[in-house]
Amino acid sequence: MDLTRLIQPGWALALLLLQGSASAAVYSQAPTLDAAVRSGQLEAVDKRLPAEPERITPLERKGSFGGTLRTAMRSNADHNSILRIVGSQGLVRWSMDFNKVLPNLAESWTLSADGSEYIFKLRRGTRWSDGSPLSADDVLFAMNDLVYNKQFFSLPPDQYMLRDQPARVSKIDDYTVSFKFAGPNLSFLDQLAAPTGQHPLLYQKKYCSQFHPAYNSKLAELITRENAKDWPTLMRLKCGDIETPSRWGNAERPSLDPWVIREPYRANATRVVLERNPYFWQVDSAGQQLPYIDRVQLQVISEVETIVLAAINGQLDYQHRHIFGIQNRPVLAENAAKAGYKVMSLPGTGANSVGLWLNHSTKNDKLRRLIRAKDFRIALSLGIDRKEISDIVYLGLGIPWQIGPLKQSRWYNERLATQYLQHESANANALLDKLGLAKRDADGFRLYPDGGRVSLASIVSVAQTQQIDALELIRKQWARLGIELQILSSERSLFYDRANNNDYDISVDIVPGGMDVTMNPRAVVAVNPQESRMSLPWARWFLSAGKQGEEPTPSMKRRMELYEKWQLARSSAEAESLFKELLAIAADEFEIIGVIRSPSDSAIHSLKLHNVYEQMLVSWTYPNPGPALPQQWFFSK
Repeated sequence: MDLTRLIQPGWALALLLLQGSASAAVYSQAPTLDAAVRSGQLEAVDKRLPAEPERITPLERKGSFGGTLRTAMRSNADHNSILRIVGSQGLVRWSMDFNKVLPNLAESWTLSADGSEYIFKLRRGTRWSDGSPLSADDVLFAMNDLVYNKQFFSLPPDQYMLRDQPARVSKIDDYTVSFKFAGPNLSFLDQLAAPTGQHPLLYQKKYCSQFHPAYNSKLAELITRENAKDWPTLMRLKCGDIETPSRWGNAERPSLDPWVIREPYRANATRVVLERNPYFWQVDSAGQQLPYIDRVQLQVISEVETIVLAAINGQLDYQHRHIFGIQNRPVLAENAAKAGYKVMSLPGTGANSVGLWLNHSTKNDKLRRLIRAKDFRIALSLGIDRKEISDIVYLGLGIPWQIGPLKQSRWYNERLATQYLQHESANANALLDKLGLAKRDADGFRLYPDGGRVSLASIVSVAQTQQIDALELIRKQWARLGIELQILSSERSLFYDRANNNDYDISVDIVPGGMDVTMNPRAVVAVNPQESRMSLPWARWFLSAGKQGEEPTPSMKRRMELYEKWQLARSSAEAESLFKELLAIAADEFEIIGVIRSPSDSAIHSLKLHNVYEQMLVSWTYPNPGPALPQQWFFSK
């Protein structure tokens, strides 16, 4: 969580020198824009750029202009394929390694001493893709006229709320805006860097205000002409929303993206084409206006198999979405040289792809007492042969892991990530014997001291085939320990019904938080009423201030206290200390068993495509490849 970008007084002279050098900077543009400049249709490049454009140092080397980036998307609601390519052009963005928040269209920000108010300075002179200037008025329109308008959003998105109160958004000057929360909100920058934090700069006031009743007295005529239900429907049709197909269906809508829609994403479209934004606000270190690539062409293909075929035939310059599955890796590798592409391995941001969420509040009283015994949980983990699971289910590429953040994360905790991963049947059996489970029935399964087989029922979504395959192996491995595992696979709706009704002993699901644990902490502290399945009743107790659910263990109550203090921390140092203590306690308790981190996703890029960050992560929070800046990709001749 990157908290402040404060200009220190001692840097004043250096800042003046930088400003002086920037004013004398020489910028260049793509040759495809030269004719428009000569004819007067476009202003010169230095007039189209901000006063201080952001300079991007190319990852590999300075690029050359030109070319079309070919990629593919599906025909059915696959609009986020476009979002991922153009990136999240918001106030801030993620660093490529996903470990900090960087300035973006806000060139800087300050945070008040009490952690409640963010003041963002926009890049002066930035233009929308129609050439209109970006200003604080655009932010105020997006937030106060749309996000906080109950007709447009019945409830504002959570990222703009604190203690059930929306942040007050106000204009300080034409390029400075304030977001004032009801208390400290140190996670706000992280939320803004995610795709769902794009609202402040998604709606240009000049264009989108014509669809708002406060700005257009003749709006009813426009609603009728466009056959829209009401003005919010019309607004979304014309100006979109973060995750709607209509965002990419209107070529007239101004944006701040590196490429803008020319052939829209609509029903029956066979391709979507975006062309360079002549007003894009970034340059490379040599002053060349980005993007390097002229256009992006997304072929709309219905079948996943056809997308894979297009990739191995060399018809795509970049592809991750829809070809990433482990089953495609051999055929992608086999055809790489012939088709002229490189196969990349992109790690996910999750902590585990097969998490065993032991239910510490299961309705089975005897089993609940057993699950709450740490030695029982340790025994179950030691009884898993993760190498066998990796070899059989993941082609030998799965990574044994518990539930902790990854090594490249600044939140890495070694115990939370790696404890009890070894396969030690003898130690597991000894622990189970000491728990009073030495007696076995005729089938070899252990019995409780007062009788009855020790049996755990696990729920899993039928769509998660690799999780089910892993469970089948764990069922056999635990049977050798004398522990019965029942596998209850079902459609997703029934899976969630069973979870919400507390009808499970183990819920099998992914474990998030490999790189974004502060944004998704549900596996280390029970705060999510649908997803913290180590005990949903604990989460409900927390969220209802003790009025509902079940009182948690002292350890979990302590983590809940730390989580609340972390949310209200006044400094980054305080926040870091609190959350690391929370992670350490989670490691001590070992409530959830991790099995395997799935192999990295497969992706390809043309051998002629350069500046591709090949360690980019795979996530929705980090909507790859956007944070890896495709605007700096280029083709060699």
